[in-house]
Amino acid sequence: MDSDLIKLVNKLQDTFSNLGDSIGGELDMPQLVVVGSQSAGKSSVLETIVGRDFLPRGQGIVTRRPLVLQLIHTPIPGPSSLSPDAGHTEWGQFLHIDKRFTDFNEIRKEIEQETFRVAGQNKGVSKLPISLRIYSPDVLDLTLVDLPGLTKIPVGDQPSDIERQIRNLVTDYISRPNSVILAVSPANVDLANSDSLKLARSVDPQGRRTIGVLTKLDLMDAGTNALDILTGRVYPLKLGFIGCVNRSQQDINAEKSMEDARETETEFFKNHSAYRNIAHKNGTKYLARTLNQVLMNHIRDKLPDMKARLNTLMGQAQQELNSFGDSAVYGDKNHQGQLILRLMTQFARDFVSSIEGTNVDISTKELSGGARVYYIFNDIFGHALASIDSTQNLDNQDIRTAIRNSTGPRPSLFVPEIAFDLLVKPQIKLLEAPSLRCVELVYEELVKICHNCTSNELSRFPRLHAQLVEVVSELLRERLGPTSEYAQSLIEIQAAYINTNHPAFISGSAAHSANVSMPKPASAGSTNGPMAEDDDDSSAEDVGGANGVLRDGRSVSSTVHDRSRTSTTAAPAGTVTKQSSRHHHSQQSHRHSITHPQPVESTKGSPPNARETFLNYFFGQNGPGPIAGSSMERSHGPQHIPIGRDMSGTDGSMPGGLMAGKRSLDGNNAAYDMKSLGKHIEAVSGSQLTIREEMETSLIRSLIASYFSIVRQSIQDLIPKAIMHFLVNHTTQNVQNRLVASLYKPELFADLLNEDEALVAERTRVKALLDAYKDAFKVLSDVNLKST
Repeated sequence: MDSDLIKLVNKLQDTFSNLGDSIGGELDMPQLVVVGSQSAGKSSVLETIVGRDFLPRGQGIVTRRPLVLQLIHTPIPGPSSLSPDAGHTEWGQFLHIDKRFTDFNEIRKEIEQETFRVAGQNKGVSKLPISLRIYSPDVLDLTLVDLPGLTKIPVGDQPSDIERQIRNLVTDYISRPNSVILAVSPANVDLANSDSLKLARSVDPQGRRTIGVLTKLDLMDAGTNALDILTGRVYPLKLGFIGCVNRSQQDINAEKSMEDARETETEFFKNHSAYRNIAHKNGTKYLARTLNQVLMNHIRDKLPDMKARLNTLMGQAQQELNSFGDSAVYGDKNHQGQLILRLMTQFARDFVSSIEGTNVDISTKELSGGARVYYIFNDIFGHALASIDSTQNLDNQDIRTAIRNSTGPRPSLFVPEIAFDLLVKPQIKLLEAPSLRCVELVYEELVKICHNCTSNELSRFPRLHAQLVEVVSELLRERLGPTSEYAQSLIEIQAAYINTNHPAFISGSAAHSANVSMPKPASAGSTNGPMAEDDDDSSAEDVGGANGVLRDGRSVSSTVHDRSRTSTTAAPAGTVTKQSSRHHHSQQSHRHSITHPQPVESTKGSPPNARETFLNYFFGQNGPGPIAGSSMERSHGPQHIPIGRDMSGTDGSMPGGLMAGKRSLDGNNAAYDMKSLGKHIEAVSGSQLTIREEMETSLIRSLIASYFSIVRQSIQDLIPKAIMHFLVNHTTQNVQNRLVASLYKPELFADLLNEDEALVAERTRVKALLDAYKDAFKVLSDVNLKST
């Protein structure tokens, strides 16, 4: 029974060694781990236990890979045995090569070659173990792990961090709770300087699973002994200390046999005055029997824990294997079709739920899915529209030029309405770029959502996942064009018809009132004084007429005002009569002032009427106002041309009135020619605005800002709705049908379900691991049945 326990561990070690040392570490196999510094005698102890020379020897680090040594006791074959190895009672066998080694010198060479193959020639170490079985009738069943010797200073071509590498490797083995530490220390060195005992205490502070081995007892100074250490009075260990006397280098060179070495060791303990009383508890033979008994007891104690651990590992491996799926069903067309249809449905469901916010795997760290679409609508697009200044790219010169160009060759009494249309349409076009960018951002976000819709099962089929993403991306690309075109058409619709009758649009009268609310400086020909409000005879039409945008007698402000006023109550007929007569009177006064100029100074003591002051500002009372005369005349002062005078001079020269205007413009008596006229035409665009032009540009600017605000609010509402209808909702409603129509084709099943090679290899590994766990569990169950 005890022998079966060790054979059980050996079998488990072989099984898990084929799958990698990390798997055996997860199960934590009961084993003896040999630890010691360089030249402490580890190799000699192991060779004495085996009774053969088979370990590499030399200077520096010789053992550079863990050596898992399984000692298997075999009965002596009888003379009638038909075994091919009947003539050989001892042999070795490596796990990495299918060959029996009857010559132990070849075993040494194979260990060296395998070490060089993995760890290289530069004296570095490797964690990958070498598994060696030795069958012999002279050994007890044991499992030991020989580790590289501890060192402190790199020697020769050893790596600079060799101490750290070896210490990490040793710590990894001895820190496992199921490992029994065999700490080898030379007796001719102070025990306080033992690296093996120091490292063992770091992982086993109470000394419950550490066995101390003292070597080189015959090399201690005369008059000294290790009796206190061997009896546990210096460094107490639960499993105690065992002394050994190994072959010296001279004995090895002389090829002293193991039998002679053991006899020499026995005689040393029997004849030594300090050790004769404890001779039966020391020596290599006693060490082998003790290790065999300790290992069997340790395995027996750890069997329940190993079985429970195997149950857990089997459950984890089975769950991982289930996530990979069974590769056997992929050869059946019906199963393939069902699998692809299920994966398509799941993909479409995940895509829609991510947009709608009903996905079970909603992130709490960042915005995802449909929340990012809302963020684009509300924050990015909304802030982009709000940051657009409706008239920032329009300066006063642009507005004045538009007003002048829209009047043609003749001066206008009022601001033309076409100037407002010409200026506001390009400003509406400013909303087109952010609207189209909003469509692109939502499209890009939907593509990202599509790429993120993958599950563990779908990740097994990279080609199927790529095709699903491509089909949905193609559907999104198809909808991107119509959505962008519709968004662009919304901007064009707004620019196609300027609705100045919109309830939220500021009227021309209100805009003018805002412009003239502060006192304006009087012109050169008018009486200085504040503008007073008109009496009952005045109406809003006077203000609107002064600042309207009319060519045919109606303005932008008066038109809107008249429309809103018509919808309520009609004005009395008498009011119209008064307005008509008042307008006729102002025209008569205007003609009179042109024909009969008046002095610039006003008559003192007679304050002007508010109505006359307002009309005089635009039509002029004592000279031309802002409207009278040409633009050049307004900028250089009043010019009086007699009406009815002969336009030709007596000598056929230029008309006198035009020459007078030329002299007034230039301020000298230079002759008038076409070159000087062209100079003034070129300077028109940079000339300073008059008071009337400033009021006209301010009025146009206010109207543009008011109408642009209306259009911006409408676009901010319509663009998200259009995107949701043409792009988002259309995609979510048709994604399932598009996937089925594009990919559910029997001739594509095999290609779509082609698994990733790495995943196939991982499934094979996990399946082999699960089989190994099941075999180990069966072995443990058999052992329990035998023990009962």
